[in-house]
Amino acid sequence: MKKTLVIGASSNPQRYSYLAVNKLAENGHPVVAIGSRPGFIGSVPIITEHPAESDVDTISLYVNPEIQKNLYDYIFSLHPKRIIFNPGTENEALCALAKEKGIQCVEACTLVMLSTHQY
Repeated sequence: MKKTLVIGASSNPQRYSYLAVNKLAENGHPVVAIGSRPGFIGSVPIITEHPAESDVDTISLYVNPEIQKNLYDYIFSLHPKRIIFNPGTENEALCALAKEKGIQCVEACTLVMLSTHQY
């Protein structure tokens, strides 16, 4: 199972980040939900801090590139194997920096990847 951080998590059931956290948990992936407001997605708490985490496989982004700029150091401190840029979060600058650090960049939808067994 791939430990995943969802950045931009929301407790609004209409948001894709909410659906992604649920689907990741349903599929047995350890998931950390980070958002701008505390709450819960099922039994997964949404935290507003940027915790130090180890063994992070994937970061799934649900925040726009402007917000991402403030997260570069945090993202790289986690040493993820890949970053998924969900639709609307594509960021060439972050991807270029990530590739220099050996991190795979994927422009895709986490929900589609899970449903087609490409996760």
